[in-house]
Formats: sequence, C-alpha cells, structure tokens
Amino acid sequence: MLDSLTFLFEKVFLFTNFNLFSTISTDGDKNANYFDWSSFKRGDLLEVPRTLFIHFGIYLGDNKVAHLMPDILPTLTNDKRQIQKVVTNKRLLLGVLSKIASIRIDTVEDFAYGSSIIVNHMDNILNKQQLPNEEIARRAEKLVGATPYSLLWNNCEHFVTYCRYGQPVSLQTDKFCNVLKMIIRDQRGVMLMAILGIISILYLGLAPSTTLPTILILFTLWMAS
Repeated sequence: MLDSLTFLFEKVFLFTNFNLFSTISTDGDKNANYFDWSSFKRGDLLEVPRTLFIHFGIYLGDNKVAHLMPDILPTLTNDKRQIQKVVTNKRLLLGVLSKIASIRIDTVEDFAYGSSIIVNHMDNILNKQQLPNEEIARRAEKLVGATPYSLLWNNCEHFVTYCRYGQPVSLQTDKFCNVLKMIIRDQRGVMLMAILGIISILYLGLAPSTTLPTILILFTLWMAS
C-alpha cells in the first residue's frame, strides 16, 4: 500500500514538471555522517535533500535544528520517546498524505538524515532582507509544537522563510502551485471532471485509462487543500 502511495505521489509531481529526486531512500539508508556543526551560527538556514523534496530547518545552536516535519506517528501513540526518534521516510510520507506535522527540534545528524547540508543558500536566491540571527532562532523556537501540514501552503520551506525573512515563501512548490492554482480556481470544472471520471469507470469498467486520471484529480485536490 505504501509503495502504491509513493508511486502516486511521485506521478503527481512529475505531471507538473516538479523537480524530484530520482530515488527514494529506504529507512536503512541513514548514514552515520559527521557534521562539523561548530561552523553553524544560531539562526542559519539549513537545507538537505530528503525523500521527494528538499528539507529545511533553522539552526538553534548546540547541535539543535528546528524544522517542520510531517509525521504520522503522533496520531498513533503518545509515547514521546518513540515520537522523538528520527522521522523515517515512511513516517514522513504518511504524515504528508494525512497532513499531520509538527515543528520539532532534532540534532543536526538526525535532521540531515545522512545527506549533505547547505547553509543559507536561499539568501542568494530570495531578494529579501534577512532578520537578525537571534530573532530568526527565537521565531523558530516559539513555533515548536503541532501544526497543520499542507504541501503547498504550510511546509518546511514556508516555516524557515517566515523565521528568516518574515514572510513564508516556498520556491520549491512554485511550479506545482502554478498548475494547481489554475485548477483550484475553477472547482466546478474539477468536480465535473471527477464526476465524468467516475461515470467512465462505472460505464467502461476499471482500467488504467479511466481509473488513474480520476484518482490523480482527487488526490491532487486533497494535497492542494
């Protein structure tokens, strides 16, 4: 079931020319890489490749990173020790699909999940003045806790850009948003397409040519909301 959801998730992004990583690492891919976090400054914006997208966080000092992380586990258990363990890709993906997340604090190693870390790269891309580093870190610390998740409107990139620049922005999802905005603006057209898809399934039977487009439309609307 999880493999099917992953496949569907990838296809939605590929359909809109979204830039994906070509492979999805398994939960056993986490490497024991060492990070010289002594060079990081409190308030730095960190980014790493993670699953289907780039993941972002704010460095708080003392080897700690605040980041918005989708995670299904808090709905399944109240065991804080289990929840605080590094979020695996399965937990992350199910959190994205269920729109459940939290802004949490992890070590640099757990945040990176075996990937290389890029520091303050977005400063060179966004034409925005960054806030003082201490204010950036304090903003991140104040937001720690449960939060709704939206792939398009409230993801990890929105969190870090709000903390660092005072305005939530997600360059990563711009291409995806441009396509979905056109779709969402006319909900009647979308619902009509979905209804026609369901009718075609009932009339022509289950087949890839009838089932997949209907599922993609409904799934895309769900993730865009």
